[in-house]
Amino acid sequence: MESDALTRKLAAILYADVAGYSRLTGGDEEGTHRKVMALLDYASEAIGSSGGTVLRYAGDALLAEFSSVITAVKTAITIQSELASQNASIADDEKVQIRIGINIGDVIEDRGEVFGDGVNLAARLEAAAPAGGICISSAVHEQLAGKIDAVFSDDGPEQFKNISRPVQVFRWTPGARLGPDIRGGESLKADTAKPSIAVLALANMNNDSDLDFIGDGITEDLITALSKIHSFKVISRESTFSYKNTAIDVRQVAKELDVRYILEGSVRKAGSRIRVTAQLVDAETGHHVWAERYDREMEDIFDLQDEMVQIIAAALEPELNAVERERAVRKSPENLDAWELYQRALWYMWRFGNDDTATAMELFRKSIESDPDFALAYAYLAYCCYITVIMGYADDPQTRLEEGLIVAKKALKRDDKDAIPYFAIGRIQMLMGNHDASIASLEKSIELNPCFAQSYHALGFAMALAGRLEESKQTVQKAIELSPKDPLLWAFTIVHALILVLNGEDEAALEWVQRTLLLPTTTGYWTHAVMAAATANLDRMDEARAALAKALKEKPNLSIAFLKDNMPTKHENGLEPYLAGLRKAGLSES
Repeated sequence: MESDALTRKLAAILYADVAGYSRLTGGDEEGTHRKVMALLDYASEAIGSSGGTVLRYAGDALLAEFSSVITAVKTAITIQSELASQNASIADDEKVQIRIGINIGDVIEDRGEVFGDGVNLAARLEAAAPAGGICISSAVHEQLAGKIDAVFSDDGPEQFKNISRPVQVFRWTPGARLGPDIRGGESLKADTAKPSIAVLALANMNNDSDLDFIGDGITEDLITALSKIHSFKVISRESTFSYKNTAIDVRQVAKELDVRYILEGSVRKAGSRIRVTAQLVDAETGHHVWAERYDREMEDIFDLQDEMVQIIAAALEPELNAVERERAVRKSPENLDAWELYQRALWYMWRFGNDDTATAMELFRKSIESDPDFALAYAYLAYCCYITVIMGYADDPQTRLEEGLIVAKKALKRDDKDAIPYFAIGRIQMLMGNHDASIASLEKSIELNPCFAQSYHALGFAMALAGRLEESKQTVQKAIELSPKDPLLWAFTIVHALILVLNGEDEAALEWVQRTLLLPTTTGYWTHAVMAAATANLDRMDEARAALAKALKEKPNLSIAFLKDNMPTKHENGLEPYLAGLRKAGLSES
C-alpha cells in the first residue's frame, strides 16, 4: 500500500541536553536525577509558556519546536539565565547545567514529531554549546538583528558529523555583554564611502582548461552583475584577476585593493555535473558572512553561466546589505555619515512598523542632508511613503503618495541607471492606480538589475492588480527563488497567497499563508486578512472569523472600503474574490 506524502514545514528547533550527566550521576545518582528532572520540568514550562512545543524527551535531553526563531532564542536565554542565577551559589562540581542548540530549517512532521537535517543540526549545535550556554546556526543568527539584546560571538565555520558542509556558528553564555550589536566582532573604523567588494576568480578544482573557461566566465559576469547594484562598489576585473592561481591571504588582498568584502569560490566538474561554491568574507574580521554551493547539469554552458550569476548576485545583495545595516546600528548616532545613516534607516524600514517607518524616514532625510546627491536615500525615502500607505499608516494617503513620487523623481534625476528609483516609482504608481506606468517602471528596474528580487515581487503585485494573474504568480515566484532570505520575503509569500485567492485557488493560498506565518519578520494585518478570505471562501467559517479578528487587532479600522482604496485595480471588481471572502468572514464595508 502506497504511503501518504510526508508533511514538511519550516520550524525553529531547540535541542537541550544536560552537561556532564554521567559525571554528576557518579557522585549522587538519585540526587542528580531529581535535579535533572526539576531542570527539565522548568525548561518545559518555559518553552510551553512561550508558545513552543516539547516534542520528546530522551533521558536527560529534550527536543522542542517553535514557529518563531526569535521566540526560541529568547526562551533559551531565559532558561539559561535563570539556571545561571540558581547555580550562582553552588560549587562548580555540583552544578547541573544544560547546553542548548537552536537551528531553523525545513523538517518532516510525522506522528507528532519532527525529523530531518534541520533536527540533526540542532542536536550537533547543542553538543557544541558551552555548558550553561547556547549555540545557534547562521540561519538563526540572520533573523536576530535588531530583535534581541543578547550578543552572540561569531565563532566561524565548523564541520559537524553527518552534516554535509561547514556551518557558521554563534555562541552565547550568561553574562555576555548586552547592546544593539547582535553580531559581535571587532569595532569598526569610520568609513564614509559605500562598501567595496572584490570578486576573485573562481578557483579551478579540476585543473581542466575547459573548466577554467567556465569559472572565468562566471567570475566576469558576476563582476558585471554586481556593478549594476549601486549600493556598493565593485573592483574591476583587471585588479582581481591578478591574484588568479596564487595563494592568497584575504586580509592582505583586501588591504591591497582597499575593499571591505571579498567574494571567493571555486568551480569543479564531476561527469556531466558542475559545482560552484561562493563565499563572501568580511575582510576586516576574516569571518564568512555568507556561503553557498550550487550543483547543476552541464548542458548549455552560457545558460549555466547566466543562471549561476543571477542566483549568486541576487543572494549576495541582501546578505551584504544586512551586514552593512548591522555595522550602522552598532555605531553611535553622532558618528554616522550619509552612508551609515542610510543603512540605519534601512534597518528600521525593513521592520515595517508604523514607528519604525517614521524613524526610517527621519534617518533617510538626515542622510540626504549629509549628502544631497545620494540617490539611494531619496529612493528609499520614497519607498517609505509607499509603506505608510500600503500598511495603512498614512492619515492622507494621496498626499503621501504624491510626496513619494516627487522624492523618487529626485532619486532618478541623480542616478537614472540605478534600479531602485524605478522600483520606488513603480510601487507608488501602482497605488495611484497607474498600472501600466507601474509595470513599465518595474520592468525598467529589472532591466537595470536582473538580480533585484524586490522588483520582481513588485512587478508581480502590479500585474495582479492589473488582472494578469498567471503572469503575476510566475513573477512573484521568481522573486522568492532569487532571494529566499530577503527582508521582504514575508511580503513575497503573502502577495503570492493573495494572487492565489484572486485566482480562486484558496487551498493553495492557505499553504502560502502558513509559510508566511512561520517567517519571523512577518508583520501587519495582511497575513491574517488573506487567511480570513481564503478560509471563508472554503466555508471554514470558524477559522475565517478567528483570522479576521487577528487582522482587526493589527488594524482596527480595516474595512472593505479601505482595501478598495488601498489596492486599486485596473478592472472593476478586480479584488472581488478577496473582498467577497472578507465580507463573508464579517468585515464591514466601511
